[in-house]
Amino acid sequence: MSAHIRLHPCKEGVPLKRTRSTVLATTSILALSLAACGGGADSADDSSGSFTPRGDVTMIVPFGAGGGSDRAGRATATMIEAADKDASVNVENREGGSGAVGYSTFLGKNGDAQTLLATETALLALPLSGEVEFDYTDFTPIMKLGDDYTLMIVPADSPYETCTDVVDAAENERITAGISGITGLDNIVFTLTEQETGVEFDRVPFESGGELTAALLGGQIDIASLNPGEIIGQLESGDVKALCAYSEERYSDYEELADIETAKEQGIDVAFAQFRGVLAPGGIADAAKDYWVSTLEKAVGTDEYKTYIEDNYLQANTASGDDFTEYLKGNNELLKQVLEG
Repeated sequence: MSAHIRLHPCKEGVPLKRTRSTVLATTSILALSLAACGGGADSADDSSGSFTPRGDVTMIVPFGAGGGSDRAGRATATMIEAADKDASVNVENREGGSGAVGYSTFLGKNGDAQTLLATETALLALPLSGEVEFDYTDFTPIMKLGDDYTLMIVPADSPYETCTDVVDAAENERITAGISGITGLDNIVFTLTEQETGVEFDRVPFESGGELTAALLGGQIDIASLNPGEIIGQLESGDVKALCAYSEERYSDYEELADIETAKEQGIDVAFAQFRGVLAPGGIADAAKDYWVSTLEKAVGTDEYKTYIEDNYLQANTASGDDFTEYLKGNNELLKQVLEG
């Protein structure tokens, strides 16, 4: 069945729902204007065809501060600097439109190898939702850093103890589900849950995992789907509890999460990972692509990368360059079945 997604803009701190035409117009105008003034040739190419960054590199994060994408972008900047001691990477948050503003800004950087973007599943979900006029083929995939699963989270005083409890309640009453953007991993796993069980959740959209956590703690929503790295502090303090993990297996390698049952163990056959990765703009020189692929291959061998994976409870499944492109192609086909089915 197709999931019916109801967005409620009446909650405090929640942006009003945008129409598809409004988002299309906004992001298209932004992309065109940025393409006119932001893109350009690789100024750091020399006559031999090699590339090294000149000055600071910008890492765009298409979501707000405090969420998983923000942490991924900042950690990746640190990894790059560890892999190349001459590199300097500044992180720039460009939030809005469930990631559309940041990606449209990045689209306008065509040919500019001094700019990167911390990418995730919204790269594929935004185009499939019909709210932007670009897709992953407009950019240059550099590195997939890992896979990030998610947990269903409720406040500590919630009457629900399992994800099955939530599904059972949704059969007879309104359950409000907070999501950080309509194209994010949390919305995808809730959609898969609806398709699997036949229930419907009412969506309340936020711009970042940080805002979503605040809304959950403030009682504005009943449930949230959050990456472990976003919510581990509140889990350890006892302010929230995890009902299930939308992962293939339990987090047995992490003692603090090892007892959380998977959704499948509770009779809900849903598991889906959000990838974390790095893009360069489209239209960059081959030498620039080679430099960034080589640098990120070194970056995933650093202590900084290991710390990022462990601190954020990711699985270290990597793919570089053309292999990352092939991963995106396959994941895009899978998401089509979820979002268009």
